[in-house]
Amino acid sequence: MLETYELIVIALLASFILLIFTGYPIAWVLAGVSFWFVVIALWGADTLDWDTFMLDRWIRFSVIVDRIWSQMQNSVLVALPNFIFMGIMLDKSGVAEKLMQAFTRLFGSLQGGLAISVCAIGILLAASTGIVGASVVLLATLSLPLMMAYGYSRRLATGVVAASGTLGILIPPSIMLVIMADQLAMSVGDLFMGAMIPGLLLGALYIVYVVVISNVSRGVAPHPPDAPKVTFGLVLEALGAMAAPALLILAVLGSIFFGIATATEASAVGAFGAILLALINRRLDWRTIKDVCYGTTSTTAFIMAIFLGASAFALVMRSLGGDEFIAHILKSLPFGPDGIIIVILAIAFVAGFFLDWLEISLIFLPLVAPVVKALGYDPVWFVVVFAVMLQTSFLTPPVGFSLFYVKGVAPKAIETRDIYLGVLPFVAIQLLVVFLVFEFPEIALWLPREVYGAAVR
Repeated sequence: MLETYELIVIALLASFILLIFTGYPIAWVLAGVSFWFVVIALWGADTLDWDTFMLDRWIRFSVIVDRIWSQMQNSVLVALPNFIFMGIMLDKSGVAEKLMQAFTRLFGSLQGGLAISVCAIGILLAASTGIVGASVVLLATLSLPLMMAYGYSRRLATGVVAASGTLGILIPPSIMLVIMADQLAMSVGDLFMGAMIPGLLLGALYIVYVVVISNVSRGVAPHPPDAPKVTFGLVLEALGAMAAPALLILAVLGSIFFGIATATEASAVGAFGAILLALINRRLDWRTIKDVCYGTTSTTAFIMAIFLGASAFALVMRSLGGDEFIAHILKSLPFGPDGIIIVILAIAFVAGFFLDWLEISLIFLPLVAPVVKALGYDPVWFVVVFAVMLQTSFLTPPVGFSLFYVKGVAPKAIETRDIYLGVLPFVAIQLLVVFLVFEFPEIALWLPREVYGAAVR
């Protein structure tokens, strides 16, 4: 027999899930459900004294306000608008266009060379921006018309663009990892270093898949008949195009890696570096600055609205005993510790069909992380493997945002069905990397241990 608080927790979760499908903004759903369930919980209090009731309600509501205020004072979150600004400014700087031109000439003579170029550029953009929307739209705009003109399979072309563009949510600097570190009171640097090898491994497996499928099924990715042969000059041209993003990556991640700056300070270095690149490429004018500032403000506001709504939701959930309820359910499962982790990852995968990574990171992750820690697992390893799993949420319908980004800028000949089927092999590759990191934890733990030593527990 369930206790009263357990019924209220179930009702809270059920109300949130049902209201998601109304299409109402997720931030207001989170905040509204939190507000009304505080009222419901208080009406069910033992006392009927009105003065006591009002005082109790004021205390609980003030706790929510205090929680939101403390989040707004968190210096770690300053990295969010800085990284967002950096990503959008790089989108305007012309760096990606130069990379596409150089890589297309370098890899064009290879079977599937254009798709390989997209993967390589996706890795570089991921390590220098971290903004999925900007990367996917940019890659789709630059590469899809070219791949269609050379007879590439529409499924392969859209799949490789959507998957390569999502690498930015995992490969540092990643705003997802910044938020996860804040929610779990962990080091951003630990998570950045922990996600580096899995992220690069994922990008490398994308390239391996493209090479294999292009050579097995020759018709899906033919090489252009007029592609130039690889010469030393083309290699130098590609290296020259890579120099600017490579320097930016070194400035941001290198400053963290060598302990010169914190992640927040490094984000400011990255934002300034993106401005310099736009200036060098003669893309910096008043209109660009205005568009980038508007884009940064709207994206940051969107994230923070969900962030604050989720903070209120999580606080109410904990006040009602929801964390204990979730922990009891997980620990009572008839599996060992590894089985519990698999169940958590499976829930995150299924939730990714309907929720964005942001809601899952802010609501679900803080509830299950204490259970994982109590089971004796390394928190850095768990967050990294959880982050790899969450990357699938960008590619799984019906709420796969990368699918929407590709469809929004794709040529008219490309149908939604092509995009959905095209991403399936890449979702399978993502799940393969989840399995590899799960089975071989050193993939996530070796680099942070080498860099920070005892900082990783």
